[in-house]
Amino acid sequence: MLLSTTSVVEGRVVSRYLGVVTGEAIIGANVFRDMFAAVRDIVGGRSATYEKGLAEAREVAMAEMQKRAQELGATAVIGIDIDYEVLGQNNGMLMVAVSGTAVVC
Repeated sequence: MLLSTTSVVEGRVVSRYLGVVTGEAIIGANVFRDMFAAVRDIVGGRSATYEKGLAEAREVAMAEMQKRAQELGATAVIGIDIDYEVLGQNNGMLMVAVSGTAVVC
């Protein structure tokens, strides 16, 4: 299935719009991740632990959105938007939400 952040894909013509599809994933930021991230914040640099967690959550959300599009008979999802949020008490949860338009092309 073609997945694109653009609303037009060169060389493809949209024959039917099937509607908006979404996918969400929420991951908890556990104590050990928080400790290592805090150390990383002090000494500087990137937090590989959080980056890995966000990448996994994004993959889950995208797969969920793609599954919903396939259930509608779509061959592509266009205009994909990816949003990241922190949730919960003390911002202990990370959420990735994706949405796009399921189409046949």
